[in-house]
Amino acid sequence: MPDKPRTPDTNGGVEAVERALRVLDSFEPGDAGLSLKEVADRSGVNKATILRLSVSLEKFGHITRDAEGLFHLGPSLWRLGSVFRQNLRMGPIVRPVLANLVNATGESASFYVQRGNSGVCLYRVNSPRLARDHIQEGEIIPLSIGSSGRVLEAYSIRQGKQAANIRKAGYYLSLGERDPDVAGLSVPVLGLEGELLGAVSLSGLRVRFSETVVEGYRAAVLDAARQIRSEIGQI
Repeated sequence: MPDKPRTPDTNGGVEAVERALRVLDSFEPGDAGLSLKEVADRSGVNKATILRLSVSLEKFGHITRDAEGLFHLGPSLWRLGSVFRQNLRMGPIVRPVLANLVNATGESASFYVQRGNSGVCLYRVNSPRLARDHIQEGEIIPLSIGSSGRVLEAYSIRQGKQAANIRKAGYYLSLGERDPDVAGLSVPVLGLEGELLGAVSLSGLRVRFSETVVEGYRAAVLDAARQIRSEIGQI
């Protein structure tokens, strides 16, 4: 049957994406698997379109199909839901860890998450020093520059020699990339299944990030990342 007519989208949405989302939205609690006809009836998307969309949805793990041809929601949706739930509950875990990191080092501490092709400062505790690196929660950063951006890129896009080197080292030190006077050291926070949850970052004036001091900073940031991961795993 043809797709149900819809009111034109004045917001400029992508029709193929909306159809795919309508297919996913057709599943309800208690479903043990839906036939092609059931998905078509519930979603209003025609069978031929569903079959085309299901190829991409299966590729990314959003839908699976069993031996009888029934459709099921895929494991990627469980992972996304898990990340969503963790993000909602991260604040009470992350903020105290960042505060302890600031107390131990005197520098500013942040927790960044990836959002598309950018990073977002989700939580931030600024250094009490007058001369400091100062940013606000919600600030957006590029993935291609700075310690936090580089770490998020290395553990999400995962392409290139530099990304491989960052994953091998487990951290990244930026000296003057984002600002010639600012240095930053970031470490990934990975979930129990190795998924990227975010990055812990310590930043301050470049002159205070000497080679000997950086070793202590690195150990402190690694400990902070491990603590966040451990406590998130208990949620």
